[in-house]
This record gives sequence, C-alpha cells and structure tokens, in this order.
Amino acid sequence: MDAPLWRPTAEQIASSAITLFAERAANEWGAPSTDGYAALHRWSIDEPEAFWSGIWEFCGVLAKRRGERVLVDGDRLPGARWFPDARLNFAENLLRRSDDAPALRVHDERGFRRELSFAELHSEVARLAQRFESWGVGVGDRVAGILPNGSEAIVAMLACASRGAIWSSCSPDFGVQGAVDRFGQIEPKLLFGVDGYRYGGRTFDTSRKLAEIRERLPSVEQLVVVEHLGTLNAAPKAAIPFAEAIDVGETPTLRFAQLAFEHPLFVLYSSGTTGPPKCIVHGAGGTLLQHLKEHQLHVGLRADSRFFYHTTCGWMMWNWLASGLASGACLVLYDGSPFEPGASALFDLAESERIEVMGVSAKYLDAVAKEAVEPAQCHDLASLQTLLSTGSPLAPEGFDFVYSRVKRDVRLASISGGTDIVSCFVGGCPTLPVWRGEIQCAGLGMAVAVFDDAGDAISVGKGELVCTRPFPSTPVGFWNDPDDTRFRAAYFERFPGVWHHGDFAEWTPHGGMRIHGRSDATLNPGGVRIGTAEIYRQVEQLDTVLEALVVGQEWQGDVRVVLFVRLRPGLRLDPPLVAEIRQRIRHGASPRHVPSVVLQVADIPRTKSGKIVELAVRDVIHGRPVVNREALANPEVLDAFRDLPELAR
Repeated sequence: MDAPLWRPTAEQIASSAITLFAERAANEWGAPSTDGYAALHRWSIDEPEAFWSGIWEFCGVLAKRRGERVLVDGDRLPGARWFPDARLNFAENLLRRSDDAPALRVHDERGFRRELSFAELHSEVARLAQRFESWGVGVGDRVAGILPNGSEAIVAMLACASRGAIWSSCSPDFGVQGAVDRFGQIEPKLLFGVDGYRYGGRTFDTSRKLAEIRERLPSVEQLVVVEHLGTLNAAPKAAIPFAEAIDVGETPTLRFAQLAFEHPLFVLYSSGTTGPPKCIVHGAGGTLLQHLKEHQLHVGLRADSRFFYHTTCGWMMWNWLASGLASGACLVLYDGSPFEPGASALFDLAESERIEVMGVSAKYLDAVAKEAVEPAQCHDLASLQTLLSTGSPLAPEGFDFVYSRVKRDVRLASISGGTDIVSCFVGGCPTLPVWRGEIQCAGLGMAVAVFDDAGDAISVGKGELVCTRPFPSTPVGFWNDPDDTRFRAAYFERFPGVWHHGDFAEWTPHGGMRIHGRSDATLNPGGVRIGTAEIYRQVEQLDTVLEALVVGQEWQGDVRVVLFVRLRPGLRLDPPLVAEIRQRIRHGASPRHVPSVVLQVADIPRTKSGKIVELAVRDVIHGRPVVNREALANPEVLDAFRDLPELAR
C-alpha cells in the first residue's frame, strides 16, 4: 500500500510558519487563498517581487533601507538584480538578539562543552570587530579561517561581516597546498588558524602547517591563532592568540556597515577534484533572504530552537547553520568524528542538548545503519522534531532506518542544493507528507525543472536539474572573473538563460523529487544514462558491503560499468559475493545496471565534506592525472585504483 512514512497533524499544519506565511501572503501580497503547497509555490515563482518582498517582511529583515525596487532585469539569468536600492548588514541580522538566552553550545569529541549567550556572542564579536578596525580590515577586504567548528569561527565570521569584509574558511585537516590553492586566489589580509585539533580519538598538531600556509600567503598582514593544544610557539612569531585578539578592554559599541544587497559576504569553493577550486562569491542579501526562507518556512526553525548540523567550516552547511542565528535559534556546534567515542555519538548529543532540528549527511545515516545502532531503543529523542539529510542522495532504505530505528514521528527532510547557491533547490516542507525515498518539494521561489537533453521540461523520467528563473542566492560571480566568462560557462552554457545545476533527477508522482547522482558521473552503457545512486542503493543494502563507488570505463567503443566495494573488516570479495552483488543489482535495478567488473578496495576516496569522488577515480583508471589531490580527505587511496590488471584495455 502506497502510504507516507510521516504526515503532519492538523495542529502542526495550522501552527507552522509556512501556513502563517501563506495566510498573510493571501491577505496582503496577492497569493492564492486556496490551500496547498503547489499553489503557493506556483505563485512564488510567477510573482517573484511579491513573494520575496513578503519573505523580507515576514522574516523581519533588518536594514537601513529596503528601497522600492525589488527585481531589475528579472528576465535575465544571469543578470537579474535583487533589491538594488537596499542597504543592510548580514551580521546585524544574525546578532539581532543580545539577551542571556543561549546562542551557541559548543562540543567536541572529548566531551568539552562551552555555552555562549546571545549577549556574550555579541560582546565577543564587538571586541573582535574593534581589533579588525585597528588592523585596517574593512569593506571588501578578505579574511580567511582555517578553523574547527567552534565559537571562534562564528565570532570571526560575524566580526568580518559586520565591517563589510569577505569571509572564507576551510577545516584544519586541509593540507598546505589545499589551503593555498583556495586562499591564494582571494589574497586575504587577515588569517585565522588553530594550533591543532582532535579527530577520531587522535590529536593533530597543525601549528607548523599553519606557519607554512602563512608563509605562502604573502597578502596576510596578521595571523590570529586559536589555541587548542598550546603549541602556538611553533607558529610564526607575529601570531596573536585569539583570546588576546578579543581582549580589548571594555566592550565597544558594535557598528554594522550598511552595504548593498549584492555586497560580497562569503567566498566558497568547488570541490576542486577536477581542477583548481572555483572561488564562488555569495552576496550578503541573497544569502540572508534565502536562508531565512529555508530555515523558517521549510525547516520550521523558531526563536530558541536548538539547531544542529554535523559539518566542518569547509562545507557550505556551516554557513547555512550559522544563519540560524538570524531566526533566534541556538546553534549546537560539534567538532570531531561523528563516531567518537562510539557510533551513537551524535544521538548522545541530540539527547543531552535536546536538539529539535538535527542535520547529518546521507552517508552518516548509511554508516550508522550498518553499525546496527538503535537510537530509538537507547536514547530519549522526544525533543527531536526534524531530521535533515544532505550531501548525497538518501536511499529509500535510509528513510526506513530513520523511521524504524531512530524515531517514528520525526519529519525526515532530505534536502539538496549546494555550494554553488549556498542553499537548496529542493527540500522539506512541514505541511507535506514524507514519502519513502523522496525529497518533499521544490523550494519556494525556486523555479526548479527537469530538462531532457533537448532542453525541454519533462514531468516523467530522468533528466537534468535546472532552475529557469532568477533567485536571490545566485552567486555574485567567481573571484577574478571580471567578465563572468567562467561563471557563465559553469552554469549557463548548456541551457542558455537557465541555471544548469549538474544533478541527474526526476519528479515523483507526489510532486517531490529523486536525485540519482551528479550528471557528470552518470553512466552510459549502450547509450542509456544511469544514475550512480541507483546502483549504490542496491549494493549498500548488503550487510557485507560498507561502501561502494561506481564509474564508467571506456571499453571497446562503448562504456562498461565498474564497481568498487569496501567490505566489512576481514571479508574478501569471492565469486559467490560477486554473484550476489550482481544479482541484487539486476533484481533491484535492471540488467543494464549490472557491473561488468566488481573489485574490492580497502577504502573509497572522498572530499573533506565526505562526498565520494567518482570523477577522480574515473580519471585514474583511464590514466589521466587527478589535478587537485589536495581537495581530497584521503588522496593516498587513489593509488589503489591505478594500473589494475582487471581493467587493462
């Protein structure tokens, strides 16, 4: 029987922010008064000026002025301009509270805990912003951070934004070249670093690495170091401890530079696994407006909500999480391995902090399911209302795990967007049911479509995920790309005037979406496009297989499917297991999905945000160089895929 896994109650629907917004939109802004998300979504993309003005007002954006104009050149993508007369400050919106309620609750895998109230957070930002002023850091300057996911990163980002400087960060596990490849392009004036971090029960001293990075970034005038291990003496002599940087005496008045809606706020980076990472510039107003919409309407975030996402400062989900402050939420931060000291570490945190909105990666849910963890049996998750998943497609079996072994009445929201838009194209909705294996809906204001190869929108079948109309969180552009040549080539070359996101997707009969993997990683045996997620779903259901990676190999004028599997410790890939894997794929997917070659590997290469990298492996097995190994968390793993006799052509 086709039935949803979760359905909101009448009370949940009536009290949700999206319902309150829809009612107000119908009364004040011309939205249809009929019930239903589909009608609201259609209005949001047909009447973008009314919709985004409504979001501004409903979410209470703080600004010196908004201006009368909402959208200029709305028929151009790229090229549309949002709120061109507005003047606002991103940090001011995140620091709108200054009371004694908790703003940050910081944890690491050792059991460390620190809490900052909104008043304390405001004070630390004000102190650091004054130090920025003394260092001459102002509008348009770049500030870079190589930091763990702690309070210092949040404080530094907000101090940066308050002055109109541009923030960019990565996690401390980046190597020297990886950090230089990124920050070297934007030439930061100020660098934040850490002397070390802990992960998986191990301690990593990064002070000497930080010194080398500083040496290779000649634009840096000042280095500020967070002392976690007490090894600051190995850093450059001119380094200032973070504690000293915010020790400026009496807390000064925090002033917020009032800047244009498109003023650069963040520089984020593409994964860089197929070339130097692209520096994607995001504007303050578009980022703020999009995050407010997603957090309040799609996630259901409220003032005092306890909001957690397992992320590092090198993944866009950190930026997305930080914006929860603009809704008055308390951010729960965690730095370290999600499996330390055990596989239930994050659920322990959810219980102890009474987390209401919890975010993890799809790979994390898959891994926890393999570990036979039963949070519903051994944790009090009464506070948990929404579980978010992103990073890769969440298989239907991941939905089963959540509802059978985590919590039966939680709303599971699989969401998808990316670094490119620092937000989501598709995601959750508190007033819609959750169907197995489906993302609930397209985001409000996002004209999402699925195109076939001819560029025609299709309602049935798989194709390219696109967005056909402008949206506020479209990047300002790429750094050092003055005529937007590289920016246009990245997103608008295949379908002119349409954002081509690069995901292989299809609509569901319920109005939701399934994503089958990245378009550039799709397989084409016999000319038939196959999403990699379709194969992963089948293989990773096997208890013997911990993880898999699939690529297409050029073979005798065609493409053959090659599957790599990481098995449980002590197991070897023998003919019976190969036969079982192939039979599982044949039965669960189709004969075309069945791999021609199945090989065992000790590990799977992945980016620092945990995404597996099919393209890098595809290059290796074809004898092509991997341009930027520094983008990987475990680049040494690639060597095991090189010159395999089973793949000799």
